[in-house]
Amino acid sequence: MNAPFGHATGALALPQPYLLFLGDTTEPGFAKTAFGLRDWAGEKCVGEFACGATVTTGLPRLTPVEAVAKGARALVIGVANSGGMIPPSWRASLVEALEAGLDIVSGMHVRLADVPELNETATLLGRRLIDIRTPPAEIPIGTGRKRSGKRLLTVGTDCALGKKYTALALARGFAQKGVDVDFRATGQTGIMIAGGGMPMDAVISDFEAGAAEILSPDAAPDHWDVIEGQGSLAHPGFAAVSLGLLHGSQPDVIVVCHQPDRIDVLGTPGYKVPSVEEMIALTLMLGKRTNPAIACKGVSFNTANFGEIEALDLMARESERLGLPVADPMRGGAAFERLVDSCLA
Repeated sequence: MNAPFGHATGALALPQPYLLFLGDTTEPGFAKTAFGLRDWAGEKCVGEFACGATVTTGLPRLTPVEAVAKGARALVIGVANSGGMIPPSWRASLVEALEAGLDIVSGMHVRLADVPELNETATLLGRRLIDIRTPPAEIPIGTGRKRSGKRLLTVGTDCALGKKYTALALARGFAQKGVDVDFRATGQTGIMIAGGGMPMDAVISDFEAGAAEILSPDAAPDHWDVIEGQGSLAHPGFAAVSLGLLHGSQPDVIVVCHQPDRIDVLGTPGYKVPSVEEMIALTLMLGKRTNPAIACKGVSFNTANFGEIEALDLMARESERLGLPVADPMRGGAAFERLVDSCLA
């Protein structure tokens, strides 16, 4: 399922296991890298380390020295804050990790070597500073050429609500049914999990569609690429990456991801999260530009804040109302099996 992306970046050889760094994060949605690695690469994580965070992954709280004693080889910045910055309040903790013997792996927009304290310490001690959000050179512009194979793209009504989890779960579900499938990572956490991919939000806008095209190249007619979505077409700040990914992916199938109890767009108060119906209509209208046959085959709900019975009742009602399978991939069960079957139908 987690085949590396081999066009220009190749497979990543990251130092493992990881100590997950949470910084001073108080919003769970901004710690999605840490949660993603815990849930999909838990065997590679020895614990967590923070400098004031109220968010926790539930893994053991360890100092860098303790993590090294347990076998950790790298500290992974498990936060994806707005703008991808490394604030001054984190720097002493990151230096502490280097001094303890850990390399640092980052998916932030800011390059680790551009932080003077980190560059100086890493150089002095011979540690590695590894930036995941580094796109390959010479990405072409999009061509719109129809490629062979089949593609599914997860799209969202907002950021950080389950597009990556849904793509990973669907790829696993496809594989369990004997389908030839690859998970195609487009963000830093997915790339860390899969061992390769395309950091779409680090690509210059003119080349977004081209980057998406080379991420999922021509394939056998019965092969599926399940592509991790980014941002949201309705997001006031991040819609550009979503549109480029949509046009370049040319998906045959979309699955809309939604958190039913989220009211405002994450990090942008005053902007309301659109409805599932609005997102389906918008995505199909724009997606038909490069694939006239695009279709929505289901909806993925993030029901983490709901009880089991409440979540199942909500998804059943919404499925009947929308006329589409609605499932939470983390809950699985019959609803998720219907979603998998719908996507493959």
